[in-house]
Amino acid sequence: MSKSIVVIGLGNMGAPMAVNLIKAGHKVTGFDLTPACCDAARAEGVIIASSAVEAVQSADVVITMLPAGKHVLSVWGEIVPAVRDGALLIDCSTIDVESARKAHALAAARKLPSIDAPVSGGVGGAKAATLTFMAGGSGEAFAAAKPVLEAMGKRIVHCGDAGAGQAAKICNNMILGISMIGVSEAFALAEKLGLSHQALFDVASTSSGQCWSITSYCPVPGPVPASPANNGYKPGFAAALMLKDLKLSQEAAKVAGAATPLGAHAEEIYAAFNAAGHDGDDFSGIINHVRGLKR
Repeated sequence: MSKSIVVIGLGNMGAPMAVNLIKAGHKVTGFDLTPACCDAARAEGVIIASSAVEAVQSADVVITMLPAGKHVLSVWGEIVPAVRDGALLIDCSTIDVESARKAHALAAARKLPSIDAPVSGGVGGAKAATLTFMAGGSGEAFAAAKPVLEAMGKRIVHCGDAGAGQAAKICNNMILGISMIGVSEAFALAEKLGLSHQALFDVASTSSGQCWSITSYCPVPGPVPASPANNGYKPGFAAALMLKDLKLSQEAAKVAGAATPLGAHAEEIYAAFNAAGHDGDDFSGIINHVRGLKR
């Protein structure tokens, strides 16, 4: 059934997600503080509002895709009083669990259903509508959100109550950051040992070392043609975003009292990579940093 959907945050992820909602037959209105983002989205068929508050007033569903928890709370603080009764609020940003729960509380104060639903799959997944959504919220809110999310992704997982989607995303991306460093170290060692990239890939991709960082996103050119390594390490998923997610993992670990030594070390390695001017590189470019490390 066609719905009136608002997307606030029309950047690299939000804009293609909005376009896929249009393709699914929904009426989509958008807003972004950056005029260039609004212009690009308008060219793809998104109706552009003059403000977030104006955008949401007659919406059935409001989706936010914003940089950090402070931005989500600021925007939700503006729009929650303005939306109609019964409107569904979905936040697809990747933010800290505490901020996600505060956003849910803002919605609950008006008895509005809400979902935190961060994504995995990057810009390519957003464009191809193949994202994975990790959702937190009530069963009723998830049931309402699922058909909307299915227009933008291929896997929709209900992870639990408020904030559970963010918890799943943080844990998943900590695994990803750690595994990409491990894979990069293995390929750097293989180079020193005279082993070809293809030989290591052929063994590791079908053996006990197999993981997504090898099979789908191999950090060296050749074995996986679609990986950023074959395109000058253009993102993809930028190293700055990986560092953001690793920082979130360590903040969450501190609050929860969990020991995550590899996650902490991965944060340090990506922080050094970003500080060296590679924040705009794909995160798989970490192999270039690893090669320069001293034993």
